Parts: sequence; structure tokens; C-alpha cells
Amino acid sequence: MPDIILSTLNARYIHASMGLRYLLANMAELQTSTELIEFNINGRVIDMAETLLSKQPKIIGLGVYIWNARETLELVQLLKTVSPETLVILGGPEVSYEYVNQVLVSHADYVITGQADMAFRELCSDLLCGRKPINKIIHPLPFELCEISLPYAWYNDEDISNRVIYVEASRGCPFKCEFCLSSLDKTVYPIDIDLFLNEMQTLYQRGVRHFKFVDRTFNLKAETSIRIMRFFLDKMDADNSQQLFLHFELIPDHLPDKLKSTIAEFPAGSLQFEIGIQSLNPEVQQTISRKQNTEKVKQNLHWIREHSNAHIHADLIIGLPGETIDSFALGLNQLYAMDPHEIQVGILKRLRGTPIIRHTDDYAMRYNPQPPYNILSNSLINFFEMQQLSRFARYWDLIINSGRFSHSVPLLLGVKGNETNSAFENFFTLSQWLFASTGQTHKISLERLFALLYQGMCDALRLDVKQIEPALLQDFAQSGIKGEAKFLQRKSIKSETRRIHAAQRQHRHSL
Repeated sequence: MPDIILSTLNARYIHASMGLRYLLANMAELQTSTELIEFNINGRVIDMAETLLSKQPKIIGLGVYIWNARETLELVQLLKTVSPETLVILGGPEVSYEYVNQVLVSHADYVITGQADMAFRELCSDLLCGRKPINKIIHPLPFELCEISLPYAWYNDEDISNRVIYVEASRGCPFKCEFCLSSLDKTVYPIDIDLFLNEMQTLYQRGVRHFKFVDRTFNLKAETSIRIMRFFLDKMDADNSQQLFLHFELIPDHLPDKLKSTIAEFPAGSLQFEIGIQSLNPEVQQTISRKQNTEKVKQNLHWIREHSNAHIHADLIIGLPGETIDSFALGLNQLYAMDPHEIQVGILKRLRGTPIIRHTDDYAMRYNPQPPYNILSNSLINFFEMQQLSRFARYWDLIINSGRFSHSVPLLLGVKGNETNSAFENFFTLSQWLFASTGQTHKISLERLFALLYQGMCDALRLDVKQIEPALLQDFAQSGIKGEAKFLQRKSIKSETRRIHAAQRQHRHSL
């Protein structure tokens, strides 16, 4: 039986916690008495408690994040109720800041703030030897990255076969965007590049072909970026049984020519760039301390789209201080015209510790008191409008980002590259119609979604049915749904119409 268990609740099974593996890699003499057990938030918390306590550990360390805070609170309450003698140590972003008066913190024995790579082992060693710290909150001393062991040997064969493998070539961020926890970093701390690439070589030899880099600014130093990319380019050949795929987060307005030439060498399907645009409103950018050259962003996205095979995933945020609905709409339309492959529309969340809190009074920022602390309203967007925008974001993900309606999207949003498009306006109209018709944002079957889109494009957007039908039929043919396209059968349309009208009446009555 292990003395120590490292655990967390991942958002999904395919996610493997790199943070826990860092802790395990640095347990030194305690490594042989430490076990790593991961769960996901969709499981029953009481079953997780049973699994952990069945090992009879003396210490349980839990990683706490915005996506698992509620479930972790329930888990800790169960653990301390059933086995109060078991020591519970918390760490992670959710408990590293503003921990005073946190209910979750009050139930734990100890909390380690910030980077716990070495502090967790030190605390466990003290506790197992009967040396109890005076303070419940542990603030680790600073350390150099060269002092710690890397985590990659602790990805097991199951992880490599079935899960996302996260890696990092650096920690930290030099920018001060106030909605982001990385704004608290002073600079970027690189990991020794030779040591890092040796670890990547080992992962590659073990069969890893998908590498997701979590570096916040992968392209900050072009020489390092190029060396890493060349390492993987040298491995791309026709003999690979599974093609390499790399995910990087880029600074959108920093793309030197020497980096471009390397990017251009990657074959189709091997490279994805996550590019955080967040807002294209210059006043909003200034308010949140975000430095961004919009013209450079536009040029770089255009170059990536036209001269490389990289897939572009761009992010925008709803609810930033100073952003109106109209300015967000303009930003979305501008970004859509820049032609990224995917636009992720997110809702602002107030992460604990982030400087965004300084705008709370000036912009009447009101956040959900429960995780994920999403914005509910501000001085420019009221609660009901924010709800509409939240549904817009959900439907956008369901329809636009799903990849299932590639032939229909140009009809919905307009042709990409056209700066006079009405992408926001069209989709907002559709999203309003969808919710009025269904009262749902989740649990809509794909077959029903086809019928809804057909009717919504006809009734809400008043598009030409002669264009709608062939586009939706092409998408349906690729959907994997067996049988005929029922959404084109008159009986099906009438049935769906009756259901929509009933839902609309019920929705109006509830208002």
C-alpha cells in the first residue's frame, strides 16, 4: 500500500495531468511509496473516495483547477468524513490565490501555493517523519528549472496509446494580459533545450506521435522554436505508421521570416496553432494590458493560411471590460474575414489571482460565484444579453466548430475573407431562433440538429432553399447518420415545426 497518493479529476479521460507527473518525478526517496491515480469529473465522487481510501494512504495530494473545483470539494469532504486521519494536501491554480475563506481550503490539512514540484515532496517527508509545519498554507521557495526532474517518463503505455501527451519547453509568460494567470509571471523560463529534446526523443521512441505543447509563448524565441520544429521535421517520413501532430500556442503578431520558412515545411495534418486574439478592440486591449498589433496579426494569419499547411485555432473572449456587443461583433466579423480554420468563442472567467479584478467596480463586472466564475453581466452587457451571448458561444461550438457543417457554414456566415461579412449578426439571429425553438443548448441529437438548421436557415435567416438543400445534403452525406435525410421529408419538417411551435409557446409562457 502506498503512503502517498497523487490524484486529480481531469476534465476528460483523454487528458493526462502533466502537473502530477512533475510531482511524482521529483519525489526522490519517496517515489517508491507514491502512487498516481487519476479520475475524470464525469465519475461518481463517492466511488473516487472509495478507490483512494482503499489504498489506505497516509497522505493524499490533490490538484485543483477551475474545471474540477466543485467535485474536489465534494471529494475532500468525503475523505475527511470517512477518514479524518488521512492528510489531504491541495495544490494547483484554484487554491494558489485568494485562498483565505475558501471552503475547499478549510477542509484540507495543507495547501501548497504556486509551483509545488519540490515543495510537495518536502512537505510529505516532514509529515511522514512527524514534523508538522506551523502554517497550513505553504509558499514554496523559488527554484531554477534545472533543479527539477522532468515528468515524461511517468507517462505510461496506456497514456501513450489513449491520451493527450502534454509537454513544455518553457514556463512563464512575459505579457500581462489581465484575464490570464500567466500575467503574474515575471518572464519566460526555458528548460534546457538539449535535455528537453532528449526527453522528446524517448517519447517518440515509445510511440508518441501527438505532442501538445503548453508553452504560453512558443514562438517568443525563434531560434528555440525552429530547433524544436526541426527536431520533429526530421522524423516526418513515409514510414511512420501514425503521422506526427504538433500543437503550439503562438504570439499572434510575432512571426519572423526564418520561423515562417520552417513552418512552411510541415505537411498537411501535422501542425496546429492556437492563437489567442481575445479582442480586436484597441481600447479593450489597452484596458486589459494586452499588447497586440492587429495589422501584424492579420498579416500573419493570412501568411499561415496561404503559405503553410498549419491548422489555425483562434480565440475570442466575450465579456472583457470595455467590450460592447457591437464591438465584439465587429471583432468576430474581422477575425472571420482573416480566415482561421476555427474560432473559439469563450466567455470571460475570473480566475483567482488575476488582475482583471481591478476593473470590477469601474465596469460593474459581476461574476458567477461558483466555478467556472464566468462573467454574468457588466456595465455594457446586462445579464440577459450575456445569457444570449453564452448560448451563441455554445451553438457556435456545436455547429461552426464541430466540422460537421462545412458546406453549410458559408451560407450561414458568409464567405471567409470577405470583410463585409455578417458572421456575428447571422449566427446571433440563428442562435436566438434555436433557443426560442428548443429551449436547449445541450442534448440535441445530430439528426435533429440537421432538421433545426434546415428550418432555421429558411425561417430565421430566410436563405434560398435552393442553396440550403444541396449544402446540408453534402454535410449529411458525411455525417455518418444512416438512412435518408429525414430533414428534407415534408412529414419530418411538419413534425419538427409542431415541436418548435410548442417549445416557443412554452418558452413565451415561462417568460
